Amino acid sequence: MTTPEIELLLVEDSRNDAELTIRALQKNKIVNNILHLRDGAAALDFLFGTGEFSERNIRQIPRVVLLDLKMPKVDGLEVLRQIKSNALTKNIPVVVLTSSKEDPDIKMAYELGANSYIVKPVDFEGFSKAVGELGLYWMILNQRPQK
Repeated sequence: MTTPEIELLLVEDSRNDAELTIRALQKNKIVNNILHLRDGAAALDFLFGTGEFSERNIRQIPRVVLLDLKMPKVDGLEVLRQIKSNALTKNIPVVVLTSSKEDPDIKMAYELGANSYIVKPVDFEGFSKAVGELGLYWMILNQRPQK
């Protein structure tokens, strides 16, 4: 059995934020196959084919990762560090989508190779619009290297 290729990996511990993000992406018909994982450890397992994802074809990489910073088990900065330091995953665009406006978080995310840093808008309409626009850019407009 062949599993569909995951186009977007959403790493977000807040169930509400994840549902809003997925709804906004689906509403704008930007992405079909979204995988939502609730912590950084699960994200690393998925990307590197370990743990519950040990049977997964790690050559099928997502087109983009939406990554929260403040998460249980493994935080977003460590996930970002591991993604960008591995030859297989370093070219995956990683968009930090977080509520943290703290300058040290922003600086560290970019130093580790984040492609974009977006602070989640507080209101639903603003959040939905921001997610729709970032999805449009990263899934439709952005060009990435051939595999």
